[in-house]
Amino acid sequence: MASSMLEYSKTVLKKVSFDAKLFCKELEKAISRLLPEEIEELINWLQQFITDKPELQQSLVYIKV
Repeated sequence: MASSMLEYSKTVLKKVSFDAKLFCKELEKAISRLLPEEIEELINWLQQFITDKPELQQSLVYIKV
Protein backbone atom coordinates (compact mmCIF):
# COMPACT_ATOMS: atom_id res chain seq x y z
CA MET A 1 0.00 0.00 0.00
CA ALA A 2 2.84 2.38 0.78
CA SER A 3 4.14 2.45 -2.78
CA SER A 4 0.59 3.05 -4.01
CA MET A 5 0.61 6.31 -2.01
CA LEU A 6 3.81 7.27 -3.80
CA GLU A 7 2.27 6.47 -7.17
CA TYR A 8 -0.86 8.39 -6.22
CA SER A 9 1.25 11.41 -5.28
CA LYS A 10 3.09 11.28 -8.62
CA THR A 11 -0.22 11.08 -10.48
CA VAL A 12 -1.61 14.09 -8.63
CA LEU A 13 1.57 16.09 -9.24
CA LYS A 14 1.45 15.30 -12.96
CA LYS A 15 -2.17 16.44 -13.14
CA VAL A 16 -1.55 19.76 -11.38
CA SER A 17 1.74 20.57 -13.11
CA PHE A 18 -0.03 23.23 -15.20
CA ASP A 19 -0.13 25.48 -12.10
CA ALA A 20 3.12 26.03 -10.18
CA LYS A 21 1.38 27.21 -7.00
CA LEU A 22 -0.93 24.21 -6.90
CA PHE A 23 1.97 21.91 -7.74
CA CYS A 24 3.94 23.20 -4.74
CA LYS A 25 0.93 22.77 -2.46
CA GLU A 26 0.43 19.16 -3.57
CA LEU A 27 4.15 18.48 -3.23
CA GLU A 28 4.01 19.67 0.38
CA LYS A 29 1.09 17.31 1.03
CA ALA A 30 2.91 14.40 -0.58
CA ILE A 31 6.05 14.99 1.49
CA SER A 32 4.03 15.10 4.70
CA ARG A 33 2.31 11.78 3.92
CA LEU A 34 5.15 9.65 2.58
CA LEU A 35 7.75 7.60 4.38
CA PRO A 36 11.39 8.79 4.27
CA GLU A 37 12.44 6.22 1.65
CA GLU A 38 9.42 7.14 -0.48
CA ILE A 39 10.34 10.81 -0.21
CA GLU A 40 13.78 9.99 -1.63
CA GLU A 41 12.14 8.25 -4.56
CA LEU A 42 9.75 11.18 -5.03
CA ILE A 43 12.68 13.61 -5.04
CA ASN A 44 14.44 11.61 -7.75
CA TRP A 45 11.24 11.51 -9.80
CA LEU A 46 10.64 15.23 -9.24
CA GLN A 47 14.09 16.22 -10.42
CA GLN A 48 13.55 14.33 -13.68
CA PHE A 49 9.96 15.51 -14.10
CA ILE A 50 10.73 19.23 -13.84
CA THR A 51 13.81 19.17 -16.07
CA ASP A 52 11.87 20.63 -19.01
CA LYS A 53 9.43 22.65 -16.87
CA PRO A 54 11.24 25.78 -15.66
CA GLU A 55 8.04 27.14 -14.10
CA LEU A 56 8.15 24.28 -11.59
CA GLN A 57 11.78 24.80 -10.53
CA GLN A 58 10.57 26.74 -7.48
CA SER A 59 9.14 23.49 -6.08
CA LEU A 60 12.69 22.34 -5.30
CA VAL A 61 12.68 24.54 -2.19
CA TYR A 62 10.27 22.06 -0.58
CA ILE A 63 12.69 19.17 -0.87
CA LYS A 64 15.78 20.91 0.49
CA VAL A 65 16.11 19.56 4.00
